[in-house]
Amino acid sequence: MDVAAAAYVLRPPGWVKLVAAAGEEAQRADAERADDENRRELERLREELTGARAQTKSETERLRTELDGARKEAESLHRKLRSAQSDVKRGEAALRRALAEIETVRSEAATQVSAAESETRRIRARLAEAESAVESSRRAAREGRSTEDMRLRLLLDTVLESAQGLRRELALPPASGRPADTVDAVEPGRMSPKDVAARALSDMDPALLDQLLALPQAHLLVDGYNVTKTGYPTMPLEKQRLRLLGGLAMLAAQTGAEMTCVFDGAELAAPVLLAPPRGVRVLFSKPGVTADELIRQLVRAEPAGRPVVVVSTDREVADGVAKAGARPVASALLLKRLSRV
Repeated sequence: MDVAAAAYVLRPPGWVKLVAAAGEEAQRADAERADDENRRELERLREELTGARAQTKSETERLRTELDGARKEAESLHRKLRSAQSDVKRGEAALRRALAEIETVRSEAATQVSAAESETRRIRARLAEAESAVESSRRAAREGRSTEDMRLRLLLDTVLESAQGLRRELALPPASGRPADTVDAVEPGRMSPKDVAARALSDMDPALLDQLLALPQAHLLVDGYNVTKTGYPTMPLEKQRLRLLGGLAMLAAQTGAEMTCVFDGAELAAPVLLAPPRGVRVLFSKPGVTADELIRQLVRAEPAGRPVVVVSTDREVADGVAKAGARPVASALLLKRLSRV
């Protein structure tokens, strides 16, 4: 451009060629610069294309991976759908079977209810007949019992009047004692309520002793130490006596039978301080006399025919009282009966 401008201004010989050559050179330089820019732009575009291709490839791979995952998920969902459809079909079949069974059960229940109602009506009819028969029987029993009661009352009045007449005839005094009171023995000393120890009880019930004590005017004679040493031998003698007498007192209150408890007093240095419980006579044998001998004396003192029950496991005592007309029973039987008290 400088050469062309100088030639144009100075106009030397051949300046037109110089200007034309300078213009061509300028055009060639512009063309080269344009080619360089085009090449750089082409390189840039090629690099962008390469990056775009790489990005497109990675995006394509990602999309292909997602597509594969979607296909697998779709296949899994299809399998689950087929399984769910199969379950639904099975459920529908089971529901139909259940409905059929329910219908069968309802039909059977209706049949049973109908049969039950028929049976109930039949039983009610029989019950009404039975009630009518029972009422008729009650009326007949009341009528018959009134006659029997009248006869029994008349007989009882006759017996009572005869007994009163016999008492007046014989001039018998009122009974103030019992045969057991006539036997010579040592009675225990008295003690205050605060000296009484607690009474231990437990639970069992034989019926034999109850039956014996239910006899009229029954008298129970107890070999005290024989019973306590059978039931609770490790306790001190004082507590053994208190425990046995406590049970006998409650048994006497329940049965109303006369009760006498005999203890061996041969080895006692002094009288025993003891408050005999209500309904129980307590006796200690004198020195030189055993409790077994005292029991035999008490049995012999009773009138013939009176129910006397002797509690002892001593074979000699049992045999002796049995010969005298008393009924011997084992100590264990009394212990079992007292465990119910």
